[in-house]
Amino acid sequence: MDTQKKGIPVTIITGFLGSGKTTLLNHILTNQEGLKTAVLVNEFGEIGIDNELIVSTDGSMVELSNGCICCTINDDLVNAVNKILERGEKIDYLLVETSGLADPLPVALTFLETDLRDMTRLDSIVTLIDCANYSDEALSNYQAIESQIQYGDIIVLNKTDLVDEADVDSLEIKIRNFKKNARILRTQKSQVPLALVLSVGLFESDKYFEGTESESKDDNRQSDKLETDDFTSLSIQSDSQLNFSEFQYYRSDHLENDGFTSLSIQSDSPFKMRKFQYFLDNQLPENVFRAKGILWFEESPKRHIFHLCGKRFSFEDEEWKGVKKNQLVLIGQSLDHDTLRKQIENCRY
Repeated sequence: MDTQKKGIPVTIITGFLGSGKTTLLNHILTNQEGLKTAVLVNEFGEIGIDNELIVSTDGSMVELSNGCICCTINDDLVNAVNKILERGEKIDYLLVETSGLADPLPVALTFLETDLRDMTRLDSIVTLIDCANYSDEALSNYQAIESQIQYGDIIVLNKTDLVDEADVDSLEIKIRNFKKNARILRTQKSQVPLALVLSVGLFESDKYFEGTESESKDDNRQSDKLETDDFTSLSIQSDSQLNFSEFQYYRSDHLENDGFTSLSIQSDSPFKMRKFQYFLDNQLPENVFRAKGILWFEESPKRHIFHLCGKRFSFEDEEWKGVKKNQLVLIGQSLDHDTLRKQIENCRY
């Protein structure tokens, strides 16, 4: 409990869809030395794709009950942290990865306004930006992006290798004009020196939240359940199963305002590679901003990790772990779920 009394440092990792949050989390877990780190992961979508992509360096990934921590402050997050502390093990660090549509403010307030403030200390909010897909229009139109930059203590300009250096310079100027006191880092594939993002002590609660905490509680507290498409998965790096009771929801309206939804598809039969490629080249609509999946193709014995960010997509091949199946999540604005589902299901025949 000595560590808990001093306050376990907490880093919130946020950023828009496909900015490189899970890659940064993997980088931290792979390169940390001598630290016992607990991880909470939030996803937008009914299938927890990131659960299988995160490097688990100690123990297994456990999926908790659904609840979008990017737009709610709920007992699930509080109870999850308390369960970690009650285990009696020495925990040196807590990492919270939000979904790509997250407003990090409710997550930060959970650590500031609940009993967690006596056992944890918010170290920093790290915001990743995809240099290749950033646009001024997106900043103006999406509340999530504006909030992620506004509340970020560290802004990581990621994927700098995909754009000209002059474009990165221009983007950094824009970010500094919007967020004058942020620490701005440039990187490729989220490879940031850990000393620059962990235990940095940059978060100052009075700077952001003076006068807003009670307003956030009063205005956003609702007892109604979130719609199914608003649910996300929450995961924790742990050695045993955790059980959670019912909880109330506190929701914000940024997902509804921005019009984002997700489509999740699972299949126990393989796709045909040629048909899936045709779907990507000719049918995938522009309003799908992010897609990720674990794919099984009839023509290949490998497990294929699929990522799509904007117009770029990639496949990584590896050996299968467990039962072969297709899992795919698409995230975008005003998606035609019925048409997309039919097109993807057609890739099986």
